[in-house]
Amino acid sequence: MKFLSICDYGSFFLVILSFIMLNFGFFFVFNDLMFFFEWFIVIMNSSSIVMTILIDWMSCMFMGFVLLISSLVIKYSGGYMSGDFNMNRFIFLVLLFVMSMILLIISPNMISILLGWDGLGLISYCLVIYYQNVKSFNAGMLTALSNRVGDVALLMAIAWMLNFGSWSYIFYLDFMSSNFEMMVVGFLVILAGMTKSAQIPFSSWLPAAMAAPTPVSALVHSSTLVTAGVYLLIRFNIVFDEYMSSFLLFISVLTMFMAGLGANFEYDLSKIIALSTLSQLGLMMSILSLGFSNLAFFHLLTHALFKALLFMCAGVMIHNLKDSQDIRFMGGISFQMPLTSSCLMISNFALCGMPFLAGFYSSDLILEIVLMGYINFFMFVLFFFSTGLTVCYSFRLFFYSLCGDFNVNSFCNMWEVDMSMMKGMLGLVFMVVFMGSIMSWLIFPVPVLIILPMYLSMLVLVVSFLGGWLGYELFKIGIGFVLFPLKFFNFSCFVGSMWYMPYIFTYGVSFFPLLVGYKCYKMFDSGWSEYFGGQGLFYVLLKLSEVNQWWQFNSLKLFLMLFFFWLILVVYLII
Repeated sequence: MKFLSICDYGSFFLVILSFIMLNFGFFFVFNDLMFFFEWFIVIMNSSSIVMTILIDWMSCMFMGFVLLISSLVIKYSGGYMSGDFNMNRFIFLVLLFVMSMILLIISPNMISILLGWDGLGLISYCLVIYYQNVKSFNAGMLTALSNRVGDVALLMAIAWMLNFGSWSYIFYLDFMSSNFEMMVVGFLVILAGMTKSAQIPFSSWLPAAMAAPTPVSALVHSSTLVTAGVYLLIRFNIVFDEYMSSFLLFISVLTMFMAGLGANFEYDLSKIIALSTLSQLGLMMSILSLGFSNLAFFHLLTHALFKALLFMCAGVMIHNLKDSQDIRFMGGISFQMPLTSSCLMISNFALCGMPFLAGFYSSDLILEIVLMGYINFFMFVLFFFSTGLTVCYSFRLFFYSLCGDFNVNSFCNMWEVDMSMMKGMLGLVFMVVFMGSIMSWLIFPVPVLIILPMYLSMLVLVVSFLGGWLGYELFKIGIGFVLFPLKFFNFSCFVGSMWYMPYIFTYGVSFFPLLVGYKCYKMFDSGWSEYFGGQGLFYVLLKLSEVNQWWQFNSLKLFLMLFFFWLILVVYLII
């Protein structure tokens, strides 16, 4: 009961803070306010260390959402992690994780951003390796090293910002946007955002990070770690020129397509949801590269709600299936866990853009902006094909897990008795249903009216129905295995492994340096350096000691012989 009380107190405290922050966000939106605080920590002669804090509607709303989701995740953890002996450590790590994210949100200064950024990277490593097995250690190292690329990019951006005299980037974005130094800083920030938000080629760490406990995944994939890169790019979007925006658009749309395609060939429940997160991150990045930063932020908020709920539902299913994550072993769960299944379908429909749920207000507006904007045909096709793939893997997950017969053995009993987990999920269900419309009225005070031709207006609906039908066909295993089994198998291996990205950008990057290190070790450390170094010296000293030992073992003969030589020498000198 002590562990549950810790979770209850932590979640209650975070809920109060989240409502305060959301009220501040509404107040700042209505009055168009922005507060900028400077705290002089140390002043010595002409030098000073200043902590700057930016409070506006965007930072307040994002903090409110982060605190609300983390409070419900901590409440959910009270039931999910109830048998864990290190519950206190887990809760403290989650709270430190949230504090690092809040430091990043309120920072208009590159130094304090780096502190929050590195805090997220360090604590995410501690959370990914929480279960302390070989898989967790490998996933944690992959996560940490992939994110170190972005940390190095931020450090280089800090070095370039020495040209401006201050690291508070918020002062320079408007009137220095065409400066060369600011362009370099913008490119480095794009690189940092790509690593933290797992865009191509840094996508392999996101599914690997699923080695963390499911409550951590619900927090990481919704509102904290992966959205930090998107939030930083939203703040920096003023300095992006045409070439940077085109580069970011190409990478993000390709990431969205790759993740949507890979999720349709995946059978691990957690990895399917992780790949859907990657697809939605590509959607945020792509609309941000087109210049609609408020719309990207709006989708970031709505996505945080239904993705956290989706992970919570998946955690309840995994918990009841005795840690089995293969969707082929599921089926008929809607009969045994109706409340969890209802929450899962609400979050799935929000992910697909079902009208009047949270995801509809942002994703449908994004697609209409794409239809209305100036974009080439290749990007247009990838946008809508990726949308169809989203509906496809969502319906495939629905058919595999909730429909049909129960595919696990009959001894596996499933029930919904843990009220902590149910309360955490039900708190998010209302947010998923109502918060999309509320946030759209607040962020866009003037209603957005987009008038399109009939065939373009119906395109989103047609693509969604086609995606749902394709998901049903994939559930029935499909015609590809029967007609082209070998080719389909090779294609599914290529697509299901994220285009071999984990092999190319982890094993491929580390293979040749490790091979060179092995050759150096074999030829130098265990070869010539040993021959002329330690082992060679040891061999010479051994031979000299053997000679010395031979002299010592033949002492009487040697003394007589030396005495005889000495006598001859004395006689010779006398004569």
